[in-house]
Amino acid sequence: MIRPDGALEAARRRDVRARWLLSAPALLILAFAAIGPLLVVVLYSFLTPGPYGDVIWSFSTDAWVGVFLERDIFDDTLSLADAHMSIFVRSLTLATATTVLALLIGFPTAYFIATRPERTRELWLFLITIPFWTNILIRTFGMLEIIRNEGLINTSLRTLGLIDRPIQMLFTDGAVMAGMLYVYLPLMVLPLYASLEKLDFRLVEAGYDLYATPFRVLTRIVLPLVKPGMIAGSILVFIPALGAYVTPRVLGGGKTMMLGTLIELQFGQGRNWPLGAALSITLMAMVMVALLVYVRYAGREVRHG
Repeated sequence: MIRPDGALEAARRRDVRARWLLSAPALLILAFAAIGPLLVVVLYSFLTPGPYGDVIWSFSTDAWVGVFLERDIFDDTLSLADAHMSIFVRSLTLATATTVLALLIGFPTAYFIATRPERTRELWLFLITIPFWTNILIRTFGMLEIIRNEGLINTSLRTLGLIDRPIQMLFTDGAVMAGMLYVYLPLMVLPLYASLEKLDFRLVEAGYDLYATPFRVLTRIVLPLVKPGMIAGSILVFIPALGAYVTPRVLGGGKTMMLGTLIELQFGQGRNWPLGAALSITLMAMVMVALLVYVRYAGREVRHG
């Protein structure tokens, strides 16, 4: 005679096996399409660069040493790779600044949409999502036409007689940041709107009824309740901005190099595939740290209700 708890345990095991079998095709696709190429990149980072690109199948850790250090060509001594460090710092700085500006612009935008009548919200969301219909390269070239020396801004200022010569905006850190802000701003607005839409605005009215100032209502009621949307939007903007390639390449040229362009340079003109692979893994590790911080914070928010 089978005991009831034994029957339940057997049924649970059958259910687990069935779920694993049903998910096996997706897991295999994930393993070959995502994990497989990643393992190839990791393997290449421990090999020796070939003379004309590709790799020589000889184990070497020079690529990982080259991520942070550089070897003197005369006495073989190691020193800090100043060029790589400056690119790391620039990438982190521009990605952080882009995220902060996107939050400062995206929050009022999402708040405006969330407080509109329901019949018009879809129209505003439609306008926010329109840039996603266009390739990122086209959008970046659109920004290029605005800020170049003969672009919209300089032409307008010269027509009004405010300047005598064009203001150099292209090929600067500001140009790259403006381009990334334009490209990734919708990724901030949409999560913020999702949080603000669920906000019970009767709490805001109650704050005003208790004679709270608008700033106090914002900081003590609205921001704590929409904090998950703020964090999610910040992650969605920071991660692609950190590894951006198209926007820094077009708007920054060769003067403003970021991690994405540095990696492409190693696989292209530099012909140092192991170093490019090591830089790619380093970039992925930086992204993983950001995601782990978010997951840990989100878990803490869930535990505290």
